[in-house]
Parts: sequence; structure tokens; C-alpha cells
Amino acid sequence: MAPAWGAVISMGLGVFGLVGAEFLPASLLTPIAAELGVTEGMAGQAVTATAAVALVTSLFITAATRHIDRRLVLLGLSVLLILSNLLVAIAPNLPLLLTGRILLGVALGGFWTLSAATMMRLVPERHVPKALSILFSGVSAATIFAAPVGSYLGAIAGWRTVFLAAAGLGALVLVVQLATLPSLPPRGLSRLRTMVEVLSRRAVGLAMAAILLVFTGHFAFFTYIRPFLETVTGAGVTAISGILLGFGIANLIGNYLGAFLLERSMRLTLALMPLVMGTLALALAGAGGNIAADAAMVALWGVAFGAVPVAWSTWITRAVPDEAESAGGLFVAAINFAIATGAAAGGFIFDASGVGNVFMASGIVLIAAAVMIVTGVETRAAARTA
Repeated sequence: MAPAWGAVISMGLGVFGLVGAEFLPASLLTPIAAELGVTEGMAGQAVTATAAVALVTSLFITAATRHIDRRLVLLGLSVLLILSNLLVAIAPNLPLLLTGRILLGVALGGFWTLSAATMMRLVPERHVPKALSILFSGVSAATIFAAPVGSYLGAIAGWRTVFLAAAGLGALVLVVQLATLPSLPPRGLSRLRTMVEVLSRRAVGLAMAAILLVFTGHFAFFTYIRPFLETVTGAGVTAISGILLGFGIANLIGNYLGAFLLERSMRLTLALMPLVMGTLALALAGAGGNIAADAAMVALWGVAFGAVPVAWSTWITRAVPDEAESAGGLFVAAINFAIATGAAAGGFIFDASGVGNVFMASGIVLIAAAVMIVTGVETRAAARTA
């Protein structure tokens, strides 16, 4: 089997387009809320809606499409990405904007659920780690694109123009995938009971609980970072764009740091990252206000979080090698439930008592996650079955 690197790159582009679109509201929250006449906490529910639908999609997509060529499914999800961004760009009110974000949730949940298993079919086994690193580089690139570029372009041309640009990126992704993705006939007949069986494994259940805590803590922080930088740090649009750019670059560095640390200790890598993030959240909540110090802490957070998805994806491939697609669906569901929880809870806390308390809650949740990983998560590789 010759590796299909063009298809792998197209998958990385798909991740770039989807993740970039998912988190654009984090950098555009203030102008979106102002134009639509809602609070920033309500506007933050655009992230919640996407994550909630992605969660449901991740649980059902494998079973619902078990008879359909995976190439056609992936192309259809890219079409949804385009339609979602176009709908948000023209939305005159919050309900229509949320409708567009729901379409994105379907695309995001479906794509992520199928992506790891697809990587395993595009390249020989020895090249899977490299293929996955290309896939996750799309996440880091999207972090760099969505936050600072979205904030800066939004200030110049308006937030609607940012979503139109995201739709154009989605069209590019679709063209590249049409040209490179081979036919991928479905394998097996995955059903919901397979996911239940995988989740019932003790190692998987505890890991999913830890994943929920890590990603809930992160997205309570990340969704409301712009209001924090505006109100606590006192940063203007240019400074915010620069800080978010630093976060994105640091996130990319964190991908490689995660791979480096995983070669030495998986447990250390899984636990250290949320511990660092939680400590930074508490520090920002308690002592934020100096622009240089806050920028440095946000960048360090980016490094730590960059290692998180790489570490947990590697854990999945080692712990559940016999049911990679079902485990991938659970992984995506756990992350998106955490995103929805973090964004929603953060919005309520923000509206009730301010952004500082959002960061305080984030820090507590992340440190709890680190404790759970150290004391309960199994990191030894499971035996592979033929």
C-alpha cells in the first residue's frame, strides 16, 4: 500500500477549516454581540450550539453512514462547512446564526469521528503517526488563523466578512478533497452498542471523564479570553490580535512538545498539561492586569494545550486499538460535551459575576483533571488483536 499523502494533506486542510470556523466566535464575541443586540454570554452560546450538535453527531455518524463510502461522507461534511459559514455571515439575528452553527456542529462531529480511522486507511501502519501529526497541525494552524486573524480582520472589515472568508476556505478544502480522496468503502457494521461496550471498559471510562474535565476547563477559558483581555488586561484590538497570535504559535509548538514528552512518559504528559493550564488560569484570575505578564501566561497556556489533543489521541490508539472508530466517536463526543459545558457554564458565570470568576472556575476544573489522571487513568498499551 502506497501512502496517499495528498489525501492526508486534504484531511489536514479539512481540520483547519472546521476548527477555524468553530472558534471564530471566541475572537469576534464582542462585535457579534453588539450587532445582534445580545450579551456576550448569549453570543458565546454559538460555541455551545456547535459543540452540542457535534457531540450528538459523533455518537451517531458511524452507525448512520455504515453503508456509505467514507469519501462521500467526508465530502458532504465539507459542503456543510461552507453552508454553515455562509449562513452565519448573513444572519440578521441570533437564532439564524445558531442555525448556521448547528450545521457546523454536524460537519465537525462527523469529520473528527471519521478522521483518525481514515488516516489509518490512507497510509501504511508505520506512517500513521506522521499522518496524525499532519492532521493535528491543522488544529494548530486553525488556532493561529481563527483567533488573531479573525480578530484583526473583523476590526477592519467586520465580523461577517470573516465568516465569508471562512466559507471560501471551506470551498478550497472541498476542491482539494475531491481531487485527492480515494474511494473508502465502509468497513464493518458499527452500531451504538459497540460504543457502549468500549465505554464500559474501565480504562476508557476513566479516561473519558478526565478528557471531559480537561476540555471543559480549557474552553471555559478560551471562549471568554477576549472579554478578559479587554476588561482585565486593558488591551486594545491590536494588542489582543497579537496576544492571540502568540497563543496560536505557542499552540503549534505545543504539538511538537507533546510528541517529545510522549516518547518519555505518557502519564507525565497527560497530567502535566492540565496542571500547568489550571495554575495559569488561577494566576490570571488572581493577578491579571499587566499586559506583558498576561500575554506571557496566555502563550504558555497555548504551549500546554497544544500537547493535549496529541497526547489523548495517542492514548486512544494505544488503549483501544481494536475499536479505533468507535473510540474515536467517544473521544469526539467527550470533547464536544466538554466544549458545550465549558462555554455554557462560562457564559452563565460571566454574566453573573464577571470573567475573572470564569477563569477561577477553569483553573479548579483543570487541576482536578490532573489529579484524576495521576491517580486513575491507565496509560499502558492494550494488547492488539489480529
